[in-house]
Amino acid sequence: MPLIWCSISGHGYGHAAQVIPVLNHISQCVPDTTVLLKTSVPRTFFEPRLRMPWQLSETVQDIGCVQDGPLDIDVPATWDAHRRFHTEWESRIEREAAAISRARPALVLSDISHMAVAAGTAAGIPTVALCSLSWDAVLELYARPGVASEQVILQHIRRAYAAADCLIRPAPGIPVKAFRHVADVGPICEPHTPQSRPLRAALQIPDDDCLVLVGFGGISQKQLPFAVLESMAPFRFIVDADVPPGLRRVISTKDLSWPFHTVLASVEVIMTKPGYGTIVEAVALQKPVVYVRRYHFADEQPLVDYLHRYGRGAELNREAFAAGKWIDTLTAVRAAPPPQYPAPPPNGGADAASLLLRYLT
Repeated sequence: MPLIWCSISGHGYGHAAQVIPVLNHISQCVPDTTVLLKTSVPRTFFEPRLRMPWQLSETVQDIGCVQDGPLDIDVPATWDAHRRFHTEWESRIEREAAAISRARPALVLSDISHMAVAAGTAAGIPTVALCSLSWDAVLELYARPGVASEQVILQHIRRAYAAADCLIRPAPGIPVKAFRHVADVGPICEPHTPQSRPLRAALQIPDDDCLVLVGFGGISQKQLPFAVLESMAPFRFIVDADVPPGLRRVISTKDLSWPFHTVLASVEVIMTKPGYGTIVEAVALQKPVVYVRRYHFADEQPLVDYLHRYGRGAELNREAFAAGKWIDTLTAVRAAPPPQYPAPPPNGGADAASLLLRYLT
């Protein structure tokens, strides 16, 4: 019974969303495979999605970026957190490698913790990274010239990545330099069957109202213009945030019994930031997307380009988003013409699984 030691970044849910389809395809090919999930992503994210026998060890695997809400990165806090994480780095790797050795996995799979890559290779276990980006490529955008501690952290990350057997990079991905070998695969997602009619019936939404999901990739919005949204007919909103009582047109995902991925497949419009999981799934489902850009994250432009080439998208600027001036953009994206090019099949999960089977059979 092969075991996969699977390290998943807790920076949002996009990393887990990339890994799960790969594991599900592996379970179809090698049914007795099990996986140990090492992550701070909550159990509730995996329960409706992962179809392989699994155990969860709730641990922080990397820092990524420290967020101040879903749209802003706290750069000083990010570097401070990385400095703490890299304190006694060699001892940390030794402990993690010892834990991997005791578990005796057939494979260490990391999306995209450099600690897990370093520990897996130190333990002598085949170690593969899987991600559309790398943390060194993200962090180098924020590194200040002449700040030695930041350069040391980047060097730690790059040395760890360079030891991996390879990086499996799903489309759309960014250029990466730290890995010795890169294998490109198609987009990774598992779009779910829309349940629009049952969802509307459950929420008692009339046919002439448009249902919009406002979700920013597992990082809740701290503030939304609820008073404006409540008056924004004909739109109704499901939001990934706490909602004040008494609203008719706005409901929180926390108050729904429906899984998030089913809600995403069942609404008419999605409002989000350009993050991998939501954009790739929206394109696969041909759902129009209103996006609010961060303009300082490494994979944002490739995702925006992907959306406009294969899907329907419209940008809402930060000021209009905060003020609740949404209605013109929502109306425009609903009326946008079909994309010029057919969407690539989301077969990256099967592609990646086929690359990993040699470690498991």
